[in-house]
Amino acid sequence: MQHAHNTQDMQALAEQIRQWGRELGFDAVGFCDTDLSAHEQHLLNWLDQGRHGDMQYMARHGTKRSRPEELIPGTLRIISLRMQYFPTAAREPWSVIEDSELAFVSRYALGRDYHKLMRQRLQQLADRIEAVVGPFGYRAFVDSGPVLEKALAEKAGLGWIGKHTNLLSREWGSWFFLGELFTDLPLPLDPAGTEHCGTCNACIEICPTQAIVAPFELDARRCISYLTIENRGSIPEALRPMMGNRIYGCDDCQLVCPWNRRAKLGVEPSFQARHGLDDVALIDLFAWDEATFLKRTEGSAIRRIGHECWLRNIAVALGNAPSTPAVIAALRSRQDHPSELVREHVAWALARHEASADAHSGASSGPDSGTAQASG
Repeated sequence: MQHAHNTQDMQALAEQIRQWGRELGFDAVGFCDTDLSAHEQHLLNWLDQGRHGDMQYMARHGTKRSRPEELIPGTLRIISLRMQYFPTAAREPWSVIEDSELAFVSRYALGRDYHKLMRQRLQQLADRIEAVVGPFGYRAFVDSGPVLEKALAEKAGLGWIGKHTNLLSREWGSWFFLGELFTDLPLPLDPAGTEHCGTCNACIEICPTQAIVAPFELDARRCISYLTIENRGSIPEALRPMMGNRIYGCDDCQLVCPWNRRAKLGVEPSFQARHGLDDVALIDLFAWDEATFLKRTEGSAIRRIGHECWLRNIAVALGNAPSTPAVIAALRSRQDHPSELVREHVAWALARHEASADAHSGASSGPDSGTAQASG
């Protein structure tokens, strides 16, 4: 619904929206228009090169992803919002990555699923706006629908897209979720974020699978986050040894980023680690049956991959773990799993331990492939 709004009203409303956003737990709110032409070519090139892998949804909507006004007709502005998630009470990430008997879960997935929480907060924000301006056109997105959320956040001044292709802020680093309200209100525009990566290539150099193929260019097909979450099939054998103990996502490029050393950290209690997933042995997680998996991942983003991919990912990590009797026994317990996908990855892991035993010459480290990264 379109209304006549004067500039002064919109300026005051924008400040009010920022205030409400902070009250609802967002650490920043920005406003931009719908012109993403500068990002559209980057998206089309990425798709042409097949770097989206099996994420067919990235290509399905044509230019609607880079043209918000085509996706939701009548959209004039996007309200872009950021919410910090780093679980401050969780075990220090590098100490987990460097212990190949433990399971590493990406920091964003240790707490409650952000989709529902942020969507509720965005709805509360829309309700507050409506109470002031009356009925207006809007649609909320949280990592849903064909939306270039990082491009919109950069345009709305919430930060810049770093060399690792994540959004970065000088104050807050990159440990945050993004959400959007597409709206027909002619809100004032914020200046776009400017890039501050400089000559730093830390994220490119540390990536375990060399998925950051050039500054600002990610090949999702090599990315551990893609391989363990989006990919539902077999993980390419050449990449398995590089994955180390990362069973759900990967944070190396964020952990090594200098901007995250000084980042303010989040206080949203919902994102603190649950069920001890920040400090747990691979063999313990591999023992979960499907009922246990569903119970322990209730309200978590992890549940979306399903039990089969969960076991697939852990089998790879156990293949990279030290050759202990407990690790071998755990793998053998799933040798005859009903899923061909699980059986294939278990067989690979066992073969890796057998090859290591054959080549054993006094060392006791097993097939650990040296993928654990130093924190400096």
